Amino acid sequence: MELFLADLTLEDIAKQTGVSRSTVSRVVNNHPNVRDDVRKRVLEVIQITGYQPNAAARTLASQRSWTLGFVLPLSVSFFFTDPFFSHLTKGIIQACNQHNYTLALFLADTKEDEKQIIARISRKGLLDGVLVQAGHHGDQQIVGALIDADMPQVIIGRPFRSDNVNYVDTDNFSGSHNAVTHLIQLGHKRIGTVTGPLESTVGLDRKAGYIKALSECGYKVEDALIVEGDFTETGGYSAMKNMLPAKPDAVFVASDTMTIGAIRAAREAELNVPDDIAFVSFDDEAIAKISDVQLTTIRQPVEQLGITALELLIDVIKNGTNPPRHIIMDTELVIRDSCGAKQFSPQLTFSENKLT
Repeated sequence: MELFLADLTLEDIAKQTGVSRSTVSRVVNNHPNVRDDVRKRVLEVIQITGYQPNAAARTLASQRSWTLGFVLPLSVSFFFTDPFFSHLTKGIIQACNQHNYTLALFLADTKEDEKQIIARISRKGLLDGVLVQAGHHGDQQIVGALIDADMPQVIIGRPFRSDNVNYVDTDNFSGSHNAVTHLIQLGHKRIGTVTGPLESTVGLDRKAGYIKALSECGYKVEDALIVEGDFTETGGYSAMKNMLPAKPDAVFVASDTMTIGAIRAAREAELNVPDDIAFVSFDDEAIAKISDVQLTTIRQPVEQLGITALELLIDVIKNGTNPPRHIIMDTELVIRDSCGAKQFSPQLTFSENKLT
């Protein structure tokens, strides 16, 4: 009798692989207690036959929906224009596919959107757990609602209150500290910064790293050399225009996108980069390498940040939230043209988050 792919069952896969139905079920559900050779054999048959587990049966059997939520409590347009979020989402989706989960995306563009999202994601049975992109004061409402609903969650970005939540973040403080230390070692004396939004932990942490590096080397911290940005190219341009009267000879900018705008403002003032003014930025997005002046920047592992957050969430679902886990991911200084290091100090290297 001809067997249609839609009719395949766990028993059919078990017969073709010579293992028990329960073993096939463990492979499908990514349980760890399966020998590698058996897992490989079962997965090969699944791939060849095109077998797909019945989602409804899987949910009933496990009392889980096998769906995870990703909540971004910020402007929808910002999500689609900032390359950080595309790389982050790519990592999350990659990990979801690997662990057989479906991802549901929730974008809040208004306070009303946020209220509706809170009601939906708190509903029992819809989601097994939730990732929340956080780090702003206003995000605490969503985080608190998920805690009240006893919903497993992992925060991406350091929240303002982290005592009872799990989160994954980049080491923004050390990254910015290393960026500014690099500019100091190149001999720059008037080092400014275009910060991220200062109602966010990422903006505050990168500013704190800047201040720490200056203070360690006996540099005066000048208010005129600190201008707040908003992670957009236009924001970087405006911030740089405001800073130029203070005559910086180098600037640490808190994102690559803002740096492109800041360099445009410097050039309009007839300043040459890096001869008259040097720049170090943060992110190492594609734009850092394709700009006519390639950016010296702090590389953060954005895709891996998404993968790590998703895998931590799965662990929280399986094993609970106590004690809360906080994972901070390392950064790396990538030296290119915009800081002038290649022409002034070819022996400068970077190792283990320290300049040598």
